[in-house]
Amino acid sequence: MFILADVCGGLDPIVRVVKFGVFPIIQIGIPIILIIMGSFDLGKAVLSSDDKEIKASTSRLIKRVVAAIAVFFVVAIVKLVMNWAAKYADKGANNWVNCWDQVTNTDAEVNKK
Repeated sequence: MFILADVCGGLDPIVRVVKFGVFPIIQIGIPIILIIMGSFDLGKAVLSSDDKEIKASTSRLIKRVVAAIAVFFVVAIVKLVMNWAAKYADKGANNWVNCWDQVTNTDAEVNKK
């Protein structure tokens, strides 16, 4: 943990919350909620037996599935862009990449023990 504090400069708790709390909720929770909401809408439309409502619900479900896929990949896209920006920025910009990777490596070592 001492090495992690040096790399992250006191941001270790924030990086852990974002990496293991916020990102999984965004990447997994939101797409699941979107698909469930779309399924409920479609189910209600099917039970009402209204062709117009079924068509509108199907369209909404498709849009929600596309949004769910986009939200799922947001985390990967953000990390890719940040790595790209750090690669071409000044030397200090790589500190967040080192901190991010160090948090992963530290947690993997703790779980092995």
